[in-house]
Amino acid sequence: MAAPSMKERQVCWGARDDYWQCLEENAEDASRCQQLRKSFESSCPQQWIKYFDKRRDYLKFKEKFEAGQFQPSKSPANA
Repeated sequence: MAAPSMKERQVCWGARDDYWQCLEENAEDASRCQQLRKSFESSCPQQWIKYFDKRRDYLKFKEKFEAGQFQPSKSPANA
């Protein structure tokens, strides 16, 4: 697989940003952003999609953690 050109990278990043913005505006309801997800998937290499999905999950976790909203699950063994 050849590396994406600058134009292809910009199209991919734009599709990613549009999809992520849709998720933000719709309280993470992916069903409302299906068309943008399809555009994101058709614009980016598969490895990039996996990376961006994991990156977004991490950033959302980090945001909650730093805001003090993260609560670790309690293990029944420790109860």
